[in-house]
Amino acid sequence: MSVRGADSLGGRAAVVGIGATEFSKDSGRSELKLAVEAVRAALDDAGLTPDDVDGLVTFTMDTSPEITVAQAAGIGELSFFSRIHYGGGAACATVQQAAMAVATGVADVVVCYRAFNERSGRRFGSGVQQREPTAEGTALGWNLPFGLLTPASWVAMAAQRYLHAYGLTPDVFGHVAVTDRRHAARNPAAYFYGKPITLADHAASRWIVEPLRLLDCCQETDGGQAIVVTSTERARDLRRPPAVIVAAAQGAGRAQEQMTSFYRDGLTGLPEMGVVARQLWRGSGLSPSDIDVGILYDHFTPFVLMQLEEFGFCAPGEAAGFVEADALPLNTHGGQLGEAYLHGMNGIAEAVRQIRGSSVNQVSGAARTLVTAGTGVPTSGLILGTDD
Repeated sequence: MSVRGADSLGGRAAVVGIGATEFSKDSGRSELKLAVEAVRAALDDAGLTPDDVDGLVTFTMDTSPEITVAQAAGIGELSFFSRIHYGGGAACATVQQAAMAVATGVADVVVCYRAFNERSGRRFGSGVQQREPTAEGTALGWNLPFGLLTPASWVAMAAQRYLHAYGLTPDVFGHVAVTDRRHAARNPAAYFYGKPITLADHAASRWIVEPLRLLDCCQETDGGQAIVVTSTERARDLRRPPAVIVAAAQGAGRAQEQMTSFYRDGLTGLPEMGVVARQLWRGSGLSPSDIDVGILYDHFTPFVLMQLEEFGFCAPGEAAGFVEADALPLNTHGGQLGEAYLHGMNGIAEAVRQIRGSSVNQVSGAARTLVTAGTGVPTSGLILGTDD
């Protein structure tokens, strides 16, 4: 989809399988093993075998290359393999690239996967510890000497400006945390199953980087998640009801950096997500009122509020009230705050479950779900729907 016009991808591919490992803090096995378990589980869910697969897509950060996963999972020849950059911003773009491959006949069945030991191994939340010199890393050189060393510190800059611009206090972020944990408490797969929180719990949690508290920050997780994509026509003959890819988009804004875009005209929004939103609405012909469930990337609560505003669900500065009123079912799996931090891939799986009608927090009549990927970085988004 071009930023200047609609594309023809919508409706030509569908998600037909989802599979995951357990979500833990110490998996006790390699990231390759996690990836293979998730891929096999997703294929089984779809009623397909490794022999059916001819494409794989993952993240540049992934330590398990496509050819290695193919070999370990018993997949044969590949006609398509791809990796998407920018961390969590890649999640929905993996499905977009799979859909493009399927729609153009480059591949028949493509599996998107993400697997890491992000808690017991490399912890992204610890920030910059060692980095090889790169052009994109230059931007960090303007921020690290002043103490902006972690993702939380980078997001805190924008969050503080957001509060100042709209006359708000940090307590407003608690509505996102409480909503996510309420859903996680009813999700047996969630790390925080059976553990809801209150606004008082949020306000009492310790500061990480003001104005962010502990309960504003997502957890760290070991695990794997895989998504199977094929043509809509083939999907109709498979085991599960298809989740049709109604629209898919990537987006990067002007003066874009990776979570340190502090030299834009303003810090109260997420322009890269605005690029994604405009494409999704134009490509699908839908509007916010047509969305039944929102699965919004929630590595930090303030960016959930900004996403709602970028997509037009509410006016700038009004998202906290929108969430408090439960105006849109949000992160019904518990999100990355409550279920697991799998760089947004588990959110795509939840969107599929909502379309199938199999979520533990099922929204009655859910026919259109919006899914977003990582924020503060070049990002991506999807609208999934029923096959009607």
